Amino acid sequence: MAFAAGPVTITVPATSANLGPGFDSLGLALDLRDTLVGEVLEADLVVEVDGAGADGVPRDESHLVVRAMRAAFERLGGQPAGLRLSCHNVIPHARGLGSSSAAIVGGIVLARALVVDGAALMDDDAAFRLAAEIEGHPDNVAPAMYGGFTISGHEPGPDGVEEFYSVLSPVAAGISAVVFVPPTGVETKVARGLLPASVPHADAAADAGRTALLVAALAGRADQLLRATRDYLHQDYRRPAMPGSLALVDALRADGVPAIVSGAGPTVLAFVTGVDGDADAASLLARTPDGWASHALALDLDGARTEG
Repeated sequence: MAFAAGPVTITVPATSANLGPGFDSLGLALDLRDTLVGEVLEADLVVEVDGAGADGVPRDESHLVVRAMRAAFERLGGQPAGLRLSCHNVIPHARGLGSSSAAIVGGIVLARALVVDGAALMDDDAAFRLAAEIEGHPDNVAPAMYGGFTISGHEPGPDGVEEFYSVLSPVAAGISAVVFVPPTGVETKVARGLLPASVPHADAAADAGRTALLVAALAGRADQLLRATRDYLHQDYRRPAMPGSLALVDALRADGVPAIVSGAGPTVLAFVTGVDGDADAASLLARTPDGWASHALALDLDGARTEG
Protein backbone atom coordinates (compact mmCIF):
# COMPACT_ATOMS: atom_id res chain seq x y z
CA MET A 1 0.00 0.00 0.00
CA ALA A 2 1.35 3.43 -0.97
CA PHE A 3 0.59 6.74 0.71
CA ALA A 4 0.00 10.13 -0.90
CA ALA A 5 2.84 12.63 -0.84
CA GLY A 6 2.17 15.96 0.85
CA PRO A 7 -0.84 17.14 2.86
CA VAL A 8 -4.45 16.38 1.95
CA THR A 9 -7.41 18.56 2.96
CA ILE A 10 -11.00 17.41 3.40
CA THR A 11 -14.11 19.14 4.71
CA VAL A 12 -17.16 17.54 6.31
CA PRO A 13 -20.57 19.09 7.10
CA ALA A 14 -22.58 19.46 10.27
CA THR A 15 -25.71 17.33 10.44
CA SER A 16 -29.09 17.38 12.14
CA ALA A 17 -30.63 14.02 13.01
CA ASN A 18 -34.18 12.99 13.94
CA LEU A 19 -35.73 16.21 12.53
CA GLY A 20 -38.55 15.77 15.01
CA PRO A 21 -40.32 12.45 14.45
CA GLY A 22 -37.61 10.59 12.49
CA PHE A 23 -35.87 9.24 15.59
CA ASP A 24 -32.59 7.46 14.78
CA SER A 25 -33.49 7.36 11.07
CA LEU A 26 -33.64 10.80 9.40
CA GLY A 27 -30.65 13.10 8.93
CA LEU A 28 -29.88 16.30 7.08
CA ALA A 29 -26.51 17.82 6.14
CA LEU A 30 -26.01 21.54 6.85
CA ASP A 31 -23.55 23.95 5.26
CA LEU A 32 -21.30 24.36 8.31
CA ARG A 33 -18.02 22.55 7.70
CA ASP A 34 -15.08 21.31 9.73
CA THR A 35 -11.74 21.22 7.88
CA LEU A 36 -9.21 18.42 8.39
CA VAL A 37 -5.68 18.35 6.99
CA GLY A 38 -3.65 15.14 7.09
CA GLU A 39 -0.13 14.25 6.10
CA VAL A 40 1.85 11.02 6.34
CA LEU A 41 5.13 11.43 8.27
CA GLU A 42 8.17 9.23 8.72
CA ALA A 43 7.38 8.80 12.42
CA ASP A 44 5.27 10.00 15.35
CA LEU A 45 1.76 11.40 15.67
CA VAL A 46 1.12 15.15 15.69
CA VAL A 47 -2.41 16.42 16.38
CA GLU A 48 -3.28 20.12 16.13
CA VAL A 49 -6.76 21.45 16.90
CA ASP A 50 -8.29 24.92 16.83
CA GLY A 51 -11.81 26.28 16.85
CA ALA A 52 -14.92 24.78 18.43
CA GLY A 53 -14.24 22.35 21.24
CA ALA A 54 -10.46 22.68 20.92
CA ASP A 55 -9.93 22.92 24.68
CA GLY A 56 -11.79 19.68 25.38
CA VAL A 57 -10.28 17.17 22.96
CA PRO A 58 -7.10 15.07 23.29
CA ARG A 59 -4.03 15.37 21.08
CA ASP A 60 -3.13 11.71 20.96
CA GLU A 61 -4.37 8.36 19.64
CA SER A 62 -7.63 8.77 21.56
CA HIS A 63 -8.69 11.76 19.43
CA LEU A 64 -11.85 10.67 17.59
CA VAL A 65 -10.57 11.68 14.14
CA VAL A 66 -7.36 9.72 14.73
CA ARG A 67 -9.33 6.67 15.87
CA ALA A 68 -11.46 6.83 12.73
CA MET A 69 -8.36 7.23 10.55
CA ARG A 70 -6.73 4.21 12.20
CA ALA A 71 -9.84 2.10 11.55
CA ALA A 72 -9.89 3.19 7.90
CA PHE A 73 -6.16 2.56 7.40
CA GLU A 74 -6.67 -0.91 8.85
CA ARG A 75 -9.42 -1.65 6.32
CA LEU A 76 -7.29 -0.21 3.53
CA GLY A 77 -4.32 -2.44 4.29
CA GLY A 78 -1.93 -0.88 6.81
CA GLN A 79 -0.93 2.00 9.05
CA PRO A 80 1.46 4.83 8.10
CA ALA A 81 4.69 5.15 10.10
CA GLY A 82 3.76 8.65 11.22
CA LEU A 83 0.87 11.04 10.88
CA ARG A 84 0.10 14.74 11.20
CA LEU A 85 -3.52 15.84 11.70
CA SER A 86 -4.72 19.43 11.83
CA CYS A 87 -8.38 20.11 12.69
CA HIS A 88 -10.15 23.43 12.26
CA ASN A 89 -13.52 22.97 13.94
CA VAL A 90 -16.56 25.16 13.39
CA ILE A 91 -19.26 22.61 14.28
CA PRO A 92 -20.18 23.14 17.95
CA HIS A 93 -19.50 20.18 20.24
CA ALA A 94 -22.22 18.45 22.29
CA ARG A 95 -24.94 20.57 20.69
CA GLY A 96 -26.78 18.08 18.48
CA LEU A 97 -25.14 19.14 15.22
CA GLY A 98 -23.19 15.97 14.52
CA SER A 99 -19.69 16.97 15.62
CA SER A 100 -18.82 13.37 16.51
CA SER A 101 -20.15 12.03 13.23
CA ALA A 102 -18.23 14.72 11.34
CA ALA A 103 -15.07 13.62 13.14
CA ILE A 104 -15.67 9.96 12.30
CA VAL A 105 -16.63 10.49 8.66
CA GLY A 106 -13.91 13.11 8.23
CA GLY A 107 -11.26 10.79 9.63
CA ILE A 108 -12.28 7.93 7.35
CA VAL A 109 -12.43 10.09 4.23
CA LEU A 110 -9.11 11.75 5.12
CA ALA A 111 -7.39 8.39 5.63
CA ARG A 112 -8.79 7.17 2.31
CA ALA A 113 -7.48 10.29 0.56
CA LEU A 114 -4.02 9.68 2.04
CA VAL A 115 -3.82 6.25 0.40
CA VAL A 116 -2.99 5.97 -3.29
CA ASP A 117 -6.15 4.67 -5.04
CA GLY A 118 -7.91 4.80 -1.66
CA ALA A 119 -11.30 5.56 -3.23
CA ALA A 120 -11.02 2.41 -5.36
CA LEU A 121 -10.17 0.34 -2.27
CA MET A 122 -12.98 1.86 -0.17
CA ASP A 123 -15.93 3.45 -1.96
CA ASP A 124 -18.40 5.82 -0.31
CA ASP A 125 -20.75 3.02 0.72
CA ALA A 126 -17.95 1.10 2.42
CA ALA A 127 -16.79 4.31 4.14
CA PHE A 128 -20.35 4.93 5.36
CA ARG A 129 -20.65 1.42 6.77
CA LEU A 130 -17.37 1.75 8.64
CA ALA A 131 -18.47 5.12 10.04
CA ALA A 132 -21.79 3.63 11.19
CA GLU A 133 -19.96 0.74 12.87
CA ILE A 134 -17.82 3.20 14.82
CA GLU A 135 -20.71 5.53 15.69
CA GLY A 136 -23.16 2.73 16.44
CA HIS A 137 -26.06 4.20 14.47
CA PRO A 138 -26.21 5.78 11.01
CA ASP A 139 -28.56 8.78 11.22
CA ASN A 140 -25.79 11.40 11.52
CA VAL A 141 -22.94 9.70 9.68
CA ALA A 142 -25.05 9.14 6.55
CA PRO A 143 -25.67 12.83 5.72
CA ALA A 144 -22.11 13.68 6.78
CA MET A 145 -20.89 11.14 4.22
CA TYR A 146 -23.35 11.66 1.37
CA GLY A 147 -24.78 15.14 1.97
CA GLY A 148 -28.45 16.00 1.55
CA PHE A 149 -31.37 14.33 3.31
CA THR A 150 -30.93 10.68 4.24
CA ILE A 151 -33.13 7.89 5.58
CA SER A 152 -30.97 5.35 7.39
CA GLY A 153 -31.17 2.33 9.61
CA HIS A 154 -29.70 -1.02 10.51
CA GLU A 155 -30.84 -4.61 10.78
CA PRO A 156 -29.28 -8.06 11.27
CA GLY A 157 -27.88 -9.49 8.05
CA PRO A 158 -28.19 -13.11 6.91
CA ASP A 159 -25.12 -14.03 8.96
CA GLY A 160 -26.38 -12.21 12.04
CA VAL A 161 -23.95 -9.30 11.61
CA GLU A 162 -25.54 -5.86 11.80
CA GLU A 163 -26.02 -4.26 8.38
CA PHE A 164 -26.32 -0.48 7.93
CA TYR A 165 -28.17 1.15 5.06
CA SER A 166 -28.94 4.67 3.89
CA VAL A 167 -31.06 6.11 1.09
CA LEU A 168 -30.93 9.68 -0.21
CA SER A 169 -34.29 11.43 -0.45
CA PRO A 170 -34.92 14.67 -2.39
CA VAL A 171 -35.27 18.11 -0.82
CA ALA A 172 -37.13 20.81 -2.73
CA ALA A 173 -35.32 23.98 -3.71
CA GLY A 174 -35.80 26.90 -1.35
CA ILE A 175 -35.71 24.95 1.91
CA SER A 176 -33.01 26.05 4.35
CA ALA A 177 -32.60 26.23 8.11
CA VAL A 178 -31.85 28.51 11.02
CA VAL A 179 -30.14 26.89 14.00
CA PHE A 180 -30.13 28.29 17.52
CA VAL A 181 -27.17 27.06 19.55
CA PRO A 182 -27.27 27.43 23.36
CA PRO A 183 -24.11 28.27 25.29
CA THR A 184 -23.93 24.93 27.10
CA GLY A 185 -24.21 21.47 25.64
CA VAL A 186 -25.86 18.18 26.56
CA GLU A 187 -24.05 14.88 26.07
CA THR A 188 -25.92 12.47 23.82
CA LYS A 189 -25.79 9.68 26.42
CA VAL A 190 -27.45 11.99 28.97
CA ALA A 191 -30.22 12.93 26.55
CA ARG A 192 -30.70 9.31 25.49
CA GLY A 193 -30.81 8.22 29.12
CA LEU A 194 -33.99 10.25 29.65
CA LEU A 195 -35.95 8.20 27.12
CA PRO A 196 -38.39 5.56 28.40
CA ALA A 197 -37.99 1.89 27.57
CA SER A 198 -41.45 1.84 25.95
CA VAL A 199 -43.97 4.36 24.63
CA PRO A 200 -47.74 4.18 24.03
CA HIS A 201 -48.72 2.46 20.80
CA ALA A 202 -50.71 5.52 19.74
CA ASP A 203 -47.61 7.73 20.06
CA ALA A 204 -45.52 5.30 18.01
CA ALA A 205 -48.18 5.20 15.30
CA ALA A 206 -48.48 8.99 15.26
CA ASP A 207 -44.70 9.37 14.97
CA ALA A 208 -44.55 6.90 12.09
CA GLY A 209 -47.17 8.89 10.23
CA ARG A 210 -45.35 12.18 10.83
CA THR A 211 -42.05 10.66 9.67
CA ALA A 212 -43.59 9.57 6.38
CA LEU A 213 -45.21 12.98 5.97
CA LEU A 214 -41.87 14.71 6.63
CA VAL A 215 -40.27 12.88 3.70
CA ALA A 216 -43.04 14.18 1.45
CA ALA A 217 -42.90 17.67 2.98
CA LEU A 218 -39.18 18.07 2.34
CA ALA A 219 -39.58 16.71 -1.19
CA GLY A 220 -42.03 19.42 -2.19
CA ARG A 221 -44.92 19.86 0.23
CA ALA A 222 -43.34 22.54 2.41
CA ASP A 223 -46.84 23.59 3.50
CA GLN A 224 -46.91 20.38 5.56
CA LEU A 225 -43.63 20.94 7.43
CA LEU A 226 -45.22 22.20 10.65
CA ARG A 227 -47.47 19.16 10.93
CA ALA A 228 -44.74 16.80 9.71
CA THR A 229 -42.20 17.88 12.35
CA ARG A 230 -44.46 17.12 15.33
CA ASP A 231 -42.66 14.57 17.51
CA TYR A 232 -44.17 12.14 20.02
CA LEU A 233 -41.19 9.92 20.92
CA HIS A 234 -38.25 11.84 22.33
CA GLN A 235 -38.31 15.65 22.57
CA ASP A 236 -40.67 16.08 25.53
CA TYR A 237 -38.92 13.33 27.47
CA ARG A 238 -35.68 15.29 27.11
CA ARG A 239 -37.17 18.57 28.35
CA PRO A 240 -35.54 18.30 31.84
CA ALA A 241 -32.07 18.34 30.24
CA MET A 242 -32.79 21.28 27.91
CA PRO A 243 -35.77 23.31 29.14
CA GLY A 244 -34.67 26.45 27.28
CA SER A 245 -34.49 24.57 24.00
CA LEU A 246 -37.94 23.05 24.33
CA ALA A 247 -39.36 26.41 25.40
CA LEU A 248 -37.97 27.93 22.19
CA VAL A 249 -39.37 25.06 20.11
CA ASP A 250 -42.78 25.58 21.72
CA ALA A 251 -42.71 29.33 21.08
CA LEU A 252 -41.65 28.97 17.45
CA ARG A 253 -44.21 26.26 16.71
CA ALA A 254 -46.95 28.33 18.33
CA ASP A 255 -46.15 30.96 15.70
CA GLY A 256 -46.34 28.43 12.86
CA VAL A 257 -42.61 27.84 12.48
CA PRO A 258 -41.60 24.19 11.89
CA ALA A 259 -39.02 23.93 14.70
CA ILE A 260 -37.45 20.86 16.25
CA VAL A 261 -34.63 19.84 18.56
CA SER A 262 -31.58 19.03 16.44
CA GLY A 263 -30.36 15.51 17.13
CA ALA A 264 -30.06 14.88 20.86
CA GLY A 265 -30.07 18.65 21.44
CA PRO A 266 -29.85 21.18 22.78
CA THR A 267 -29.64 23.10 19.47
CA VAL A 268 -32.98 24.10 17.97
CA LEU A 269 -33.48 23.94 14.19
CA ALA A 270 -36.20 25.87 12.37
CA PHE A 271 -36.98 25.20 8.72
CA VAL A 272 -37.20 28.16 6.34
CA THR A 273 -39.12 27.89 3.07
CA GLY A 274 -40.45 29.89 0.16
CA VAL A 275 -39.59 32.93 -1.91
CA ASP A 276 -39.22 35.11 1.20
CA GLY A 277 -36.66 32.75 2.72
CA ASP A 278 -34.05 35.45 3.37
CA ALA A 279 -36.55 37.69 5.13
CA ASP A 280 -37.94 34.75 7.11
CA ALA A 281 -34.44 33.74 8.16
CA ALA A 282 -33.66 37.27 9.29
CA SER A 283 -36.87 37.36 11.30
CA LEU A 284 -35.95 34.08 12.99
CA LEU A 285 -32.39 35.20 13.74
CA ALA A 286 -33.85 38.21 15.56
CA ARG A 287 -35.46 35.74 17.98
CA THR A 288 -32.12 34.33 19.16
CA PRO A 289 -32.17 34.08 22.98
CA ASP A 290 -29.59 36.09 24.92
CA GLY A 291 -26.28 34.26 25.14
CA TRP A 292 -27.10 31.87 22.30
CA ALA A 293 -25.51 31.76 18.85
CA SER A 294 -27.52 31.39 15.66
CA HIS A 295 -26.78 30.65 12.03
CA ALA A 296 -28.80 30.75 8.82
CA LEU A 297 -27.63 27.69 6.90
CA ALA A 298 -28.21 26.27 3.47
CA LEU A 299 -28.62 22.53 3.18
CA ASP A 300 -25.39 20.80 2.19
CA LEU A 301 -25.65 18.50 -0.84
CA ASP A 302 -22.03 17.36 -1.09
CA GLY A 303 -21.19 15.55 2.14
CA ALA A 304 -17.54 14.90 2.98
CA ARG A 305 -15.24 15.98 0.17
CA THR A 306 -11.58 16.33 -0.67
CA GLU A 307 -10.53 19.92 -1.36
CA GLY A 308 -8.08 21.10 -4.00
